[in-house]
Amino acid sequence: MDLASGAAVNAVASINPTGGHPVLSPGRAALTRQQKAAVIVRLLLAEGTTLPLAQLSDEVQTALTEQMATMKTIDRSTLADVVEEFCQTLEEVGLAFHGGLDGALSILGGHLSASAANRLRRIAGSASRLDPWQRISGLSQDQLLPVLEEESTEVGAVMLSKLSVAKAAELLGKLPGDKARRIAYAVSLTGNVAPETVLRIGHSLAAQLDAVPPKAFDSGPVERVGAILNFSAAATRDAVLRGLEEEDAVFADQVRKAIFTYTNIPKRIDARDVPKILRNIDQAALVTALAGAKGDDVKTSEFILASISQRMAANLRDEMATLTKIKDRDAEEAMAAVVAAIREMEAAGELFLIAEDEG
Repeated sequence: MDLASGAAVNAVASINPTGGHPVLSPGRAALTRQQKAAVIVRLLLAEGTTLPLAQLSDEVQTALTEQMATMKTIDRSTLADVVEEFCQTLEEVGLAFHGGLDGALSILGGHLSASAANRLRRIAGSASRLDPWQRISGLSQDQLLPVLEEESTEVGAVMLSKLSVAKAAELLGKLPGDKARRIAYAVSLTGNVAPETVLRIGHSLAAQLDAVPPKAFDSGPVERVGAILNFSAAATRDAVLRGLEEEDAVFADQVRKAIFTYTNIPKRIDARDVPKILRNIDQAALVTALAGAKGDDVKTSEFILASISQRMAANLRDEMATLTKIKDRDAEEAMAAVVAAIREMEAAGELFLIAEDEG
């Protein structure tokens, strides 16, 4: 919001529907503060300025509209006096703070801790004049999906109706079929829902989302354990997975699917991406990994060699043949370097891992 728009909205916000003393300092024009605010709003709108009047309370919006309805015309001299007074007000403004607690939160943005920001949003609560759906629409699918799963069909229908079509479609696709169908049908019944009801639902959902305590870790336990085991020695990884299966077979299965090792390369990497991957791997480490493979890892080495040109594969085989006995530790470190290069490329969006079949 620019300075003129902000000052105009502040002037309108000062309107007291029951009357009172002017907030704008008295000018030569014999107009009340309500009339002066109406003049400024009418002038700015005529110039094509967008004013966020919807942020004001319903009472103030009503008072402004009723005031404008009673006014006819004003002469140029009176208009000049009101504009001069308004411009003088703008010139005297050094720094503006907008929107109470909501405005303060928007200004501070990411400078506050998650816990402090959530606490302040809860304090703002339903008394906020801002549209809660603006905040809800900006949240991620991971944050919105649990709420959509737990809330009633009617609330879910209102929520989807207020989100963008793309985000609503993605969320609907993540729901179980029966729930998705019921919510989709309920959307057709939202035409007669009162705006006040939609606003209350928005405030309730925003308060519910703000009440979720911040997480200490960015990723879930499955991803964290999987990432740790990715870089663990094979013997350690196998022992941990056996122990997890004894304690919690479901969690162990999820961790196993999250793990990506040298053995998984043929199933998770498109053969066409292999030449690009090899350009990011140290030649000596690559040769050591290929030559030091044992058991199931031999299939990975053959997959890599089969996915590149015959000339390059022949050169690598020649280098592999020159190596003497490779220590298991050196082979594992070389394989880990290959996996690390793939993970870095995936994180950078340079390649995508193929999802393993659930079967």
